[in-house]
Amino acid sequence: MNLFLIMFFLHCVDDFFLQGMWLSNGKQKSWWEKNAPDEKYKYDYLAALFIHAFEWSAIISIPLIFIGLNPYILFGIFFVNGCIHAYVDNLKANKHKINLIVDQSIHIIQIIITCVGINLCGH
Repeated sequence: MNLFLIMFFLHCVDDFFLQGMWLSNGKQKSWWEKNAPDEKYKYDYLAALFIHAFEWSAIISIPLIFIGLNPYILFGIFFVNGCIHAYVDNLKANKHKINLIVDQSIHIIQIIITCVGINLCGH
């Protein structure tokens, strides 16, 4: 339970505070089309999307370092959570398929599944 609470707190800090307005806007393809319409910036929203997703994954994974998790498992968790976060944020920011409530629910479920998996591994 403590692991979940720490990871949830770090999620809130990163997704709502550390992300900032620019990165939040930069994840949106429409922002680039409006503010940097040059063809060379066409896919720059993807860089912002992945930077945020992997930053979020790194931040929520910090507690896993301190419980002595195998580095390969830690990297796997980091990578999978980062990919899922990028996919979900793209669904919200660019595809407009989900809203903030669904987005945040999925991220919280990611944390729950991570914690359950860690507990099943005996940590």
